[in-house]
Amino acid sequence: MKEAVYYDKTDNDAVRCFLCPHRCFIRPGKAGVCRVRQNVGGRLIAASYERISSMALDPIEKKPLYHFYPGSYILSVGSTGCNFRCQFCQNWSIAQQDAPTKRVSSDELVGMGGKDDSIGIAYTYNEPLIWYEYVLECAKKARTRGLKNVLVTNGFIEEQPLMELLPYIDAMNIDLKSFRNDYYRKICKGGMNAVLRTIEKAAANTHVEVTTLIVTGLNDSEDEMNELSQWLASVDKDIPLHLSRYFPNYKMMLPPTPIATLQRLKNVADKNLSYVYIGNIIGIDDNTYCPRCGKLLIRRDIIPVVTGIKDGCCIQCGLKIKGVFEEEDR
Repeated sequence: MKEAVYYDKTDNDAVRCFLCPHRCFIRPGKAGVCRVRQNVGGRLIAASYERISSMALDPIEKKPLYHFYPGSYILSVGSTGCNFRCQFCQNWSIAQQDAPTKRVSSDELVGMGGKDDSIGIAYTYNEPLIWYEYVLECAKKARTRGLKNVLVTNGFIEEQPLMELLPYIDAMNIDLKSFRNDYYRKICKGGMNAVLRTIEKAAANTHVEVTTLIVTGLNDSEDEMNELSQWLASVDKDIPLHLSRYFPNYKMMLPPTPIATLQRLKNVADKNLSYVYIGNIIGIDDNTYCPRCGKLLIRRDIIPVVTGIKDGCCIQCGLKIKGVFEEEDR
């Protein structure tokens, strides 16, 4: 059993976890909100340590990361559990329920992370930050072998563990599920402010892209998108924003997001941000264009191709383009 980090022991063998802002008080034999940080005999145990439920070699664009080695592949792995309870969760079978897992040591995973043209390891599918001990261990070992570490996360973590992990992370896609704390509380059973802090801290230390799932009738107003994109621009207007189409799943059966809604919200966000993409729709234009001169920079057909970037800059007007693109940077 792997003892967890970031917790205190309290009276009667209970513990208080300080990994995420839930700060769960956990009695013996019980678990926190995430279901994988468990009190065993007065110690907080990371029950999902070395347990993998899902593994695949994915295009980096699937994370989604559009400005981080476009066209590359990355070994993607997930475990079980989540510290949110999003009603629309697409990975609910591993995030919200028990699922079969296989034990994989950090050495084994890192050994697989550099095979089959993978640039590294993406910790994804369920919430990787509750898998903290394993992710940190793997990320440190992957870094020594020249592999990239990617987090796809809800961003709901306390500042101290985040800052310990960030030096080993090369890119993050962080969900900003709404710009309304009520939405976070009612729909996700979490909080917004910690996520905003994570975006700010991460953007100052690594490559960051942000995803917002647009849910029909809940977070699809132009006012909210204007506020969200203005806030993101205050951090860095060049952070790519992905507006993802919602489909009914788990406990939410609202109709799928109309494509016209996503296009309308993209037009709003475009006024504040340099790079806004629509996701979860086949056939839509998700190419990257220079925000200054409009030059096609990255064409995304079957295989993404960088066509208009050299040395990190637009080949037509010379504007520095947000991201990591050059093969020699790997």
